[in-house]
Amino acid sequence: MDIIKLSNECPWPWLQRAFVGGEAAAIAFDHEQYYLEGRPVVPLLVVAAPADGHGGSPLVVVTDRCREVFDWLSANHLAADTLANLAAAVAAPLIPLLEPWRLQPVHIAKPWGQEIWFTGIEKRGQSLVGDGRHSVPLPWLLALGADRLLMPGLTEPALLKILDPLPEEIFGDLYFELHEEKREVYVVTHVDRRAWPDGRGGIRFGFDQGVRRHYRDDGDFRLAFHQTVASYERVRRAIDHRCDRQRRAEGVADNEPVDAATLKRWLATVPGELLAEEAVAREAMNRFTHMLPLTVGDVVKVPCLTPHALQHGVRTVEFQTPVYERKILSFAQKVLTQDHWDTAAAVELMDLEAGRLEPLAVVFEEENVCLQQVVKFPDFEVQRLTLAAGARWTLGDPSRYKLLMVVDGRPAIAGAGCRAEDALLVPLGSRDLVIEARGGIAAVVLICLPN
Repeated sequence: MDIIKLSNECPWPWLQRAFVGGEAAAIAFDHEQYYLEGRPVVPLLVVAAPADGHGGSPLVVVTDRCREVFDWLSANHLAADTLANLAAAVAAPLIPLLEPWRLQPVHIAKPWGQEIWFTGIEKRGQSLVGDGRHSVPLPWLLALGADRLLMPGLTEPALLKILDPLPEEIFGDLYFELHEEKREVYVVTHVDRRAWPDGRGGIRFGFDQGVRRHYRDDGDFRLAFHQTVASYERVRRAIDHRCDRQRRAEGVADNEPVDAATLKRWLATVPGELLAEEAVAREAMNRFTHMLPLTVGDVVKVPCLTPHALQHGVRTVEFQTPVYERKILSFAQKVLTQDHWDTAAAVELMDLEAGRLEPLAVVFEEENVCLQQVVKFPDFEVQRLTLAAGARWTLGDPSRYKLLMVVDGRPAIAGAGCRAEDALLVPLGSRDLVIEARGGIAAVVLICLPN
């Protein structure tokens, strides 16, 4: 069959013609990987066919193994019932384009643990879409036409990830940071009882109002906090400098995360009086901040300009605006992603209130179904669906894409079984989606929608 070759064109109009005409099509196009350094171009090929057996959803195979596709097409007849053979030949997933996509995460090491990205698209890693055997990078699939698969004007979905901090104090505590533009919400899914025996973890969230009242005005409070952080940073950098000697001696890059055991071994080479000074300075700094207790199921909406730091052993699902933007006020380890703290600028911007949990509004409720509004930001919203065992819910609105994350239970989504921490992206234009709590147990599903 003939292969359509595009230069700087989006493949979507050509795919649409093939779908409407009921014919299989093969389209070669160049994808600029805008999320990588230098924006390198990779030649891709999409092979598509209508498939009535998938609810009318066309099937696609997207791959960079173009030569192997050419060879396969020259020796085989392409149709809906042979596309699976092509997918197997080039080790690519067979994706029903307008059915839920199974998201496969990429794990990103952090000094405090790891982030697990389900829709991450950047140079540090790209999430995947799979069919149970093979997978393809999410941005390659979106390159077929993001504004037709997500929403007009969008190139990426909201960022869905899991924060998985180590269960050890200090080593598992996140940066104390704020955001000027990025909006994020945490849903607590696990509290490690090795760290928190009573099941109540925490997040450092804003500032202690009692300490704040001890100062003449907020200007004095900001100044005192800034001076205390600066004192801590001096001690922190002295310790990091000594640990960096161990890094270099062992051939570890300056910005490479290491496990807690390695870091403890390096810290053992630091003089005890310096470590004692660090502990005192850290306590002096932390007394300014407010610690908010967290348990499983709690929802934390992080306002812009509010400093926050999730604590060790508190695992959360996070939805956020897909931008990399933050100001670091402090951190009890070496910051690996930048060579400076942003304390001076952040102190001028930061909100001084104490963070708090807010009750969730109920969108819909009946005997076996409860739909709550987790958050509604200008660019996206998140809802939490709770189903009693055996209950069903139909998710409509084909005009927007949807992100789904299973928090609890073993629900069936569009007939496919899911378990906790399974995530799906439902493209724009998909048919109504039925979610059912199976296995004789309740189910909880988070639903993210663009605004």
